[in-house]
Amino acid sequence: MTNIKFLVRVDRGGTRAPAYVQQIDRTPVQMTTDRKRAQIMGKLTAEDAVKSRQHSGCGPELVPVHVAA
Repeated sequence: MTNIKFLVRVDRGGTRAPAYVQQIDRTPVQMTTDRKRAQIMGKLTAEDAVKSRQHSGCGPELVPVHVAA
């Protein structure tokens, strides 16, 4: 059985690689370009992270990840 968790991917535009949210307990939110180091979180927490990044001019989106239970 697998559960669905989420990553928050932020497209910063241009030729830069997309960034992922690494930590949300700091201000500002820490980002990483390494998907393996990104924080896997529940949907409600991920939606809160997306809302906090929307005002920065970036294009955040939720990326579903299947996690073995």
